[in-house]
Amino acid sequence: MLNIQSLDVYRGSTHVLHDISLQIGRGESVALIGANGAGKTSTLRTISGLLSPRGGTITYRPSPDADPLALHNMKTEDIVAAGVSHCPEGRGVFSQLSVLENLNIGAFLRNDNEGIKRDLDQILTLFPILAERRGQAAGSLSGGEQMMLAVGRALMSRPKLLMLDEPSLGLAPLIVEQIFKLLQEVNETGVTILLVEQNAVMALEFADRAYVIETGRVVMEGPSNELANDDNVRKAYLGG
Repeated sequence: MLNIQSLDVYRGSTHVLHDISLQIGRGESVALIGANGAGKTSTLRTISGLLSPRGGTITYRPSPDADPLALHNMKTEDIVAAGVSHCPEGRGVFSQLSVLENLNIGAFLRNDNEGIKRDLDQILTLFPILAERRGQAAGSLSGGEQMMLAVGRALMSRPKLLMLDEPSLGLAPLIVEQIFKLLQEVNETGVTILLVEQNAVMALEFADRAYVIETGRVVMEGPSNELANDDNVRKAYLGG
């Protein structure tokens, strides 16, 4: 579904991604793990078109019979319209707007009113707390509720690939477990997930496969259960 080859990205004069290559199959859940500043967020931002690569390619195939799209040559809004949705670090909800208004913003590029209504109903069923708080200002929600809102808003664009950046950041352990359970349900509906997460234990429990990024380079990759049992990964990211 997504094929990244030899990606090189700079932020200003800083070389942040070095020859990154990774692949994601349709319906998979894939995690990127690594320390702060390793290049995980930059990878997602480049896929979304928010950063422009100096070299390499990002090829995306929305459906098995679709022609591949060169995301590295596309604008962000066209990437979203093609079915790639990005839930950013820090959640990024519009705090003064209501829960319902935030969710509807996720469908901004759509014009199928009946489909939007069906998706909204499904999301409010998936996240019942959002249904209860639909008229509340998003800024008045707890951190966990804002994370659910950010995921729900991303789903309103009807993505085929959902990218999440640090969904557990700043949340209590019980809320983190709840968020990951909901993400599992989203993945089971057929949405492919690419997850950036510093909580390597949760990420490897959740994902089918994972890549380890260090200083802008992929240094390891494989099935999550194999990486979770690798001595180097355990020492560096899983507390020994």
